[in-house]
Amino acid sequence: MRARVPASSANLGPGFDSLALALGLYVEVSLELADSLSVTSAGCGAGLFDDDRHLAVVVAREVLGHQDFSIHIDSQIPLARGLGSSAALAIAAAAAAGSPNPLAVATRVDGHPENAGASLRGGLVAAAMLDELPVVTTLSLDPALRFVLVIPNEELPTAQARGVLPETVPFADAVSNLTHMGLLIAGLADHRQLLAAAMDDRLHQPYRGPLLPFVAPLMRGLRDAGALSSCWSGAGSTILGVVTNETSASVVNAATSLLRELSVPGEVIVVDADLDGLALS
Repeated sequence: MRARVPASSANLGPGFDSLALALGLYVEVSLELADSLSVTSAGCGAGLFDDDRHLAVVVAREVLGHQDFSIHIDSQIPLARGLGSSAALAIAAAAAAGSPNPLAVATRVDGHPENAGASLRGGLVAAAMLDELPVVTTLSLDPALRFVLVIPNEELPTAQARGVLPETVPFADAVSNLTHMGLLIAGLADHRQLLAAAMDDRLHQPYRGPLLPFVAPLMRGLRDAGALSSCWSGAGSTILGVVTNETSASVVNAATSLLRELSVPGEVIVVDADLDGLALS
């Protein structure tokens, strides 16, 4: 069985642990039963754990109850960059192993369902845990939107990014995020309504800022260059800018120049939203 799954960008500013968007970067997992375990990999993360420690092996072993299989992983999704690589891989591995509920498997791996939900369903999703079960709902997404990804070479593990978050937040900050999330959902459904401030956040981005001081000027620079809005992608280090075909080139050029000016090694790419999610063959 072969499973292909898209990357995802979670939070999207104010939608902390609740919103995510599937993006056109992919991980593919191929699995066949065999006499013993065989692991090969290509692309992002290739060769790091080509043994029984690989997350794809761990997930497939949970689904099958054994590890007598041959598995190959080919990924375009950079690791530890806020693009949902773990959730996407878990969905793909669970599906390739024949799981009837890849979302439940991936949510156990990732700890929360929004990245996994976007990778499974495609498009823009809202997700939550209700009665200890992951629930995912698809939201409207304007087809005119494209997404600039500024991907620094510097990794930021999710555990480190979560470690700087406070246990409680001011009431006013929680209200601010709720109001901004409403504006964001409306703007992603119709780009003519998308305000630059819709991706502003008070719950996680300000606390994570000191970990990556270059992110704030990059986000401002994307907006100044014509991005409709910008935010951290997940826990970072990737920055996401929302654009259209008309503005994508200017935003890419500005982001490339800013990386150079800030002496931040990395790359800038433009992707479409993935609207299909999990594909099996």
